[in-house]
Parts: sequence; structure tokens; C-alpha cells
Amino acid sequence: MLRKIFKFWRSRSEADKLLISSIKNIAGISPGNLDLYKLSTQHRSIAKQNKIGVRESNERLEYLGDAILGAVVAEYLFKKYPLKDEGFLTEIRSRIVNRDTLNEVAKKMGIEEIVEFTKYNKRNRQAYKSIFGDTLEAFIGAIYLDKGYQTTKRVIIKKILGQQYDIQKIIETDQNFKSKVIEWAHKQNKEVKFEISEIRGGSHNRVFKAELKIDGETVAHGNGFSKKKAEQDAAQKSCDKLNIV
Repeated sequence: MLRKIFKFWRSRSEADKLLISSIKNIAGISPGNLDLYKLSTQHRSIAKQNKIGVRESNERLEYLGDAILGAVVAEYLFKKYPLKDEGFLTEIRSRIVNRDTLNEVAKKMGIEEIVEFTKYNKRNRQAYKSIFGDTLEAFIGAIYLDKGYQTTKRVIIKKILGQQYDIQKIIETDQNFKSKVIEWAHKQNKEVKFEISEIRGGSHNRVFKAELKIDGETVAHGNGFSKKKAEQDAAQKSCDKLNIV
């Protein structure tokens, strides 16, 4: 039996061995179907057509992983905070799975070392902004298909929520910069207005540009993959610029 395992391991390519090692380090599991994890690392910028003409990338796995991650986080918060209302649970879940936050978590976990993509240029740089967080979701999708829901749940709770997040700090930190700006402007008797000034990209990588005006004067611009994200980005820059805490 050991001879068979040794022979199988020797037949693996160096790239496969490195990926297997990375999977163990990131998730604490040994992969069964390695092809799933390989696909989870493939950004659409290097997608190749398969035999039936479909360009294969990690986007479908990302879609699946996003749903699994959201469900596990929702259940985790529901059980951890039995006296909190739906608004609280929704807000904290949103902060945990926030694109920017998830991107940083993915890099700390080592996802940055396994994702494969072509270099971006100035025109498509925004489409790569959340590449590591997206790959982490695809990675979660691969674990789900390979190992099932319970194993995936354990990985998310232990390796992500348990090691990468300080839930209490997230609860105590007010990240709603838009509300901060509006509250500040109200106290100063000033008028605040958010406008979406530009929409770029196609249906899969649409980027919004928001403009924040105070008393008719532009204070900051923000970008994001949704109107809400763009407005929050502009609001955060305004908080920094106006020293709003």
C-alpha cells in the first residue's frame, strides 16, 4: 500500500505537489479531486476553451463558494448571537464577506501564491482589484465539491473566521463612512450629495465611479463594483480628507 502511495506521489508533477502542499497549508485538508482546486486558481484572464468551446475559469466555482461562505457565516452569527436582530446579523455578515476585506484575508492565507492570471494594464486594473478574494471563494467552492458541506463548514469556521477575523472588533468598528459624512454634514448645516458620474466595463466587470459633493463642491471620487461600494469609497476618502472620525 505504501509503495503504491509513493509511486503515485512520484508521478505527480512539481506544480501539482506545490499546489497540494498549498492546499494543506491554507485549508488543512488533503485534496481528493485536484482538478477542482486547479480550476479554482484559474482567473478568467488565462481561461482557455475546452472541447465544447467553453472558456473555463474559476468564475463558476466563485459563484458557488460565495453562496457557501455566505450560508456558513450566516449560520455562525445566528448561533453566536442568539439575542441580536436580523439587521445586526446582516450588517456583520456583510462586513465579514466584504470584497475588500475578503481580498486581504485571502492574501494572508496564501491564496496570492496559487492564483494564476495575466498581468493587468491601466485599463483593466479595476477588474483585478478583488482577484484574491474571488479566488478564495472559488477555492471554497472546490472544497465543497470535493469534500462536502460539513468539511467546508469546518474549514471556514476554523481557518477563516477563527484565524483571520476578530469578530468583536468588527462589531465595534463603524465602517459606514457614508453615514459618518451625512451625520457630520448635518451638524455643520451642509448639504451632501452622492452622484454616479461614470460606469465602465461590461456586465461581468462593471465599475462605478461615485462623486461626493458638499454644498455643491466635489470633495472626493470613489470606485467600486456596485453603486453602494463606490459611494462608500468616496465617503471614506472624504472622511480622511475632512478628518471625520
